[in-house]
Amino acid sequence: MIKLIRSSIFAGIAIGTAGFAFLASGVQTEAYGPLVGAVLFCFGLLTVVGYKLKLYTGTAGFINRNEIGQLFMVLLGNIIGCLCVALLARLSPMDLQASAQNILSLRLSTGPVRCGLLAIGCGFIMTTAVQFAREKQYLPLLFGVPLFIVCGFPHCVADVFYYLCVPAAFLKANALGVLILYVSIVLGNLIGCNLYRIVLAKDQY
Repeated sequence: MIKLIRSSIFAGIAIGTAGFAFLASGVQTEAYGPLVGAVLFCFGLLTVVGYKLKLYTGTAGFINRNEIGQLFMVLLGNIIGCLCVALLARLSPMDLQASAQNILSLRLSTGPVRCGLLAIGCGFIMTTAVQFAREKQYLPLLFGVPLFIVCGFPHCVADVFYYLCVPAAFLKANALGVLILYVSIVLGNLIGCNLYRIVLAKDQY
């Protein structure tokens, strides 16, 4: 269990670092920031795959029902790792908090139902990318990460990093809405990660 938590925290740090780059690219290069940030975000997933770390969206599509509790321990570790990087982000001279607040505001205005449904797309992309990466085929990972970002599909670990970067007053004022939103994204990712199991015949896997 300790090994699982450590791996999960490190995965959260990797995704938090990628999220840091995404926010920073938006601040520094307004015209192409989102696209540059989407490409740079690949670092986080490549780190997770390279070190064989435990990331929620890289794990949810490969576990059985008896391991659901373990899956949410992975998510907890991911959140702790993101928190570590979010605290570092608050030291940056760049206005990362404003960029993070823009992301959260957009999520809140979209609403939990739509965000949850959109999160299915992210889960599907991530499980597909990880499956191919396990077979030493990395192109789906390199294309998949920018794809889910450009499409606006929420990723529950990346999102929690952004939320933790938001000014505390804004987060506190919207606490209940953020909680409901986040649960919907986590569940949407879970469904998306298992979409291949739901749609395809079991004997294929």
